[in-house]
Amino acid sequence: MILILDNIRSIHNVGSIFRIADTLGLSKLYLVGTTADPIDRFGRTRNDLAKVALGAEKNLKWEHYDRMDKLLTKLKAQGFKIVAIEQSKQSIDYKKIKLSQNKVAFLVGEEVHGLPKSVLGQVDIIAEIPMRGKKESLNVAVATGVALFRILNQ
Repeated sequence: MILILDNIRSIHNVGSIFRIADTLGLSKLYLVGTTADPIDRFGRTRNDLAKVALGAEKNLKWEHYDRMDKLLTKLKAQGFKIVAIEQSKQSIDYKKIKLSQNKVAFLVGEEVHGLPKSVLGQVDIIAEIPMRGKKESLNVAVATGVALFRILNQ
């Protein structure tokens, strides 16, 4: 199982998600668009990410893609089921997700606007965490942890 981060702006969210992915035993992260890599463009370790990830960035394989469409095409050709964690009219409650295969790619998007409709149109499942309070969403790292731990029955 893998995780795709689409245009996550906060380096601290990226570090937190690396740590979540490591605790869940995911095999790889794909960092797409403006999502920061653990290594900067000069080949140096990003200390701000490493401080939050606490070494998880060294335990996990990761790869950067500039464009989501290329990555989704590649993963679908490899037989991955794509599960987006997002609020949408087409979403289903994340507690109802039952996975029958191991080749699953989870997808989370940018903090403010989430995943674009063009991306949601390419996924197999859109899973949503119902909000009961006045706030309409969770921080992307928190939502990633909540959803994946529940979906993967951890």
